[in-house]
Amino acid sequence: FFMSIAWIGAFSYVMVSWTEIIGHTLGIPSVIMGLTILAAGTSVPDLLSSVIVARRGHGDMAVSSSIGSNIFDILVGLPLPWIMYTAWPTTPSTIEIGSDNIAISIVILIGMLIFVIVCIHCQGWKLTKTLAVLMLLFYAGFLVQAILLELPFDTCK
Repeated sequence: FFMSIAWIGAFSYVMVSWTEIIGHTLGIPSVIMGLTILAAGTSVPDLLSSVIVARRGHGDMAVSSSIGSNIFDILVGLPLPWIMYTAWPTTPSTIEIGSDNIAISIVILIGMLIFVIVCIHCQGWKLTKTLAVLMLLFYAGFLVQAILLELPFDTCK
């Protein structure tokens, strides 16, 4: 178990480093790289476990895992590193979020969450192909708005 955690930590460090390098090289803001590359990279294990569990006929477990994973990311995955970083004596006591549009993205995210719940309710609390397509469209819409809010990008000179 601990070796697995060490490998995940090492690969995560490499993924973040490469994502930063690619983003800086192409002039893509770190917010966009986080919303796309890092989000996809960290969500692939959740996706794979959800597929495995759903194929075994446990759709409720797949949905619960996705919800639980995101709640864990927000309520543990964000504050724990912040606490560790700010506890170091030579670092600042706060961390500034580098996106002027984070409040807009959060409001849109909450709106999309409500819309997804309404869609699931309208589908009779069943995961259907129609619902899957709607969710993918919502995700594409979220990415489009996030990218548009960050325009214009600074490019390498």
